[in-house]
Amino acid sequence: MAVEDHTKVRPWRAIDRRSSRKIRVGSVEVGGDAPISVQSMTNTPTSDARATIDQIRGLEEAGADIVRVSCPDEESTAAFRTIAREAKVPLVADIHFHYKRGIEAAEAGAACLRINPGNIGSMARVKEVVSAARNNGCSIRIGVNAGSLERELLEKYGEPCPDAMVESALNHARILDDLDFREYKISVKASDLFLTVAAYQMLAEATDAPLHLGVTEAGGLRSGTIKSAIGMGSLLWAGIGDTIRVSLSAEPVEEIRAGFDMLKALGLRTRGVNIIACPSCARQGFDVIRTVEALEARLAHISEPISLSIIGCVVNGPGEAAYTDLGFTGGGKGAGMLYFAGQQTEKVSNETMIERIVAAVEDKAAKMRAEREALAAAE
Repeated sequence: MAVEDHTKVRPWRAIDRRSSRKIRVGSVEVGGDAPISVQSMTNTPTSDARATIDQIRGLEEAGADIVRVSCPDEESTAAFRTIAREAKVPLVADIHFHYKRGIEAAEAGAACLRINPGNIGSMARVKEVVSAARNNGCSIRIGVNAGSLERELLEKYGEPCPDAMVESALNHARILDDLDFREYKISVKASDLFLTVAAYQMLAEATDAPLHLGVTEAGGLRSGTIKSAIGMGSLLWAGIGDTIRVSLSAEPVEEIRAGFDMLKALGLRTRGVNIIACPSCARQGFDVIRTVEALEARLAHISEPISLSIIGCVVNGPGEAAYTDLGFTGGGKGAGMLYFAGQQTEKVSNETMIERIVAAVEDKAAKMRAEREALAAAE
């Protein structure tokens, strides 16, 4: 089912994405006109293949497009082969310092290698890693971090700054360009969101490589999500960014949820139910806060793009329902009104509203899936 392009009638909602070249991370396209992909990273010991596969499965169910797995030692790259074979999404092998881990991961099924060419070692070693990536269909992410800039750049600039981070990134990109390897993306992350945004803005002007966005070490679930939303949101709104990771000190699935919520808020991705809800006040005809909490949990499994408004009273309820797929407006006397596509359909009691809304959303999702499958079969 095609998603309506609201920018045709509401041009003020349009985001003009930066023009970048397109690369592939396994089956996922990154850059160009490809959808902005959402990533997370496992935190289980990679050498424990079963635990890592189980965590990847949870990320897949949450909607992850790409998953990164750290490969710090030989035991990890040995297990990576089994992990990659069972994963349904492309895996990025996170490589630092030892070039042999990169070669092993490429041969074990990695779709992408996250490296910093500057800490791999000599040019001969970098060439070996690039050769392994090329021979095994791997792309590469050049990952620059403010906390691990090269000593000569820190001496030159005095501290981590946008110029230093971009110079580091472009120096590393030049190494790959000189080796005639163009299947790479770049990140320039910092825990300081001002530094992060400024570095990405500068980098976006200097290269056509796709950019991986992130505010690194952003913090816990609440504070880290807010920090990431401010920094990454401003970049995405400006059209900068081709793939994202929300780096949280929280369970990895929370990174995926936060990433999709960010993209949904900007109209850049539409996966799952987008709940529009009022903050509640004395006018509410039902407990809005507890209802939204319950609906978020009950509807987390829905991947179809559905908008749902949950408004406590008739001041804004009918107006919000007019622009959502489904809506519920509190009306007093223990009941409210259910809306479908902006039209009043039935009065529902507060006691049964959650079950009725869940059933209505699931029914719409099932119809959307059936329509999509029929269209695919016809094509």
